[in-house]
Order: sequence, then C-alpha cells, then structure tokens
Amino acid sequence: MNSPGHGLRAAADASDLTHRFDGDSVSRALDLVGERWTMLILREAFFGVRRFGQLARNLNIPRPTLTTRLRKLVDVGLLDRVQYARDPDRFEYRLTAAGRELFGAIVVLMRWGDTHLAGPEGPPIVLTHQACGKVTHPKLTCDVCGEEITVHNVTPSRGPGFLEADPAPPEDSARSERNS
Repeated sequence: MNSPGHGLRAAADASDLTHRFDGDSVSRALDLVGERWTMLILREAFFGVRRFGQLARNLNIPRPTLTTRLRKLVDVGLLDRVQYARDPDRFEYRLTAAGRELFGAIVVLMRWGDTHLAGPEGPPIVLTHQACGKVTHPKLTCDVCGEEITVHNVTPSRGPGFLEADPAPPEDSARSERNS
C-alpha cells in the first residue's frame, strides 16, 4: 500500500478514496488560500476593502507580507490589480469571479468561529441579507433538493476527475533472482 503523497493506489471498490491524498480539490485549494494572511486578505476584499494601505492598516500585516500575498492572489486569478490613479500610479485589488466564489468558504469559517469562539456578547460581525434586511445565518444546502448539507447526510465518492493508479512496476528481475 502506498502512503499519502507517494502515488495512487489501485482502488478496489467505490468507497476507496485513497486518491484524496494526491491532489484532491481541498488540498489544491489550500495550496492557494490556506495561509492565514491570505484568508484574511480575502475576507477584507469581501467586505469591500481594495487598497493596499487599507489592507495593511485593517490587518496590521507587515507590508512585505501583504505585497507577497497580494501578488500570489493576482497570479492565481483570485484578485485583479486595477489602477485607480496616476502620478503616482496607484492600484487597488478587486475580487475576480473565481475569488468571489470563495465567499462561501469565508462565511462558513466565520459562522464556525461565531459558534465556537465568540465571547459571551456574541459574534463580532453579523451578515445582513440585503433582500430581507434580516441578520442571516447562512448554511450549505443541496443545489438539487434544497436540504441542508451536513457531515451526516453526504457520502464522498469518485468524481469525474478521479485518477486511477498506474499499475505497479514489475519487480526488478535481478533483485528477484538475488532474493530467491
């Protein structure tokens, strides 16, 4: 059996998900956004903060770290760097469509933090749904039936991107002869 990160193992049945250790969607996404500062920059962008100085001030992040994280977010297509002034040239950072799709991940983390880490006075920030004007507590729902999705009512299975393992290479014949 291969260990995580050392190639794919042949899957014996549909419930074998050993491939998840070799480039699953969660690990690939975390490679891009799994670092604390990156998530906080995205959170600020969702709340309308676009300019370098505002990000640096709001997050109290070292400027070289902010520069590096913003460059990465632009390079991977989650933010666009857009010029808003000349002499001197000034830029702001706007979420791309791919960046906006991460809103749900930020909200889920926020909701978890509100539930498990907020003080007795309650959550530090609430989200108001513009359509109804009420404070909302977003949840994951099935896009087909509308039922809430929980850890208890979904089953992971192979998707169209599942990679089958390459067959194991034949044992070295010279080594086989020595071992006999």
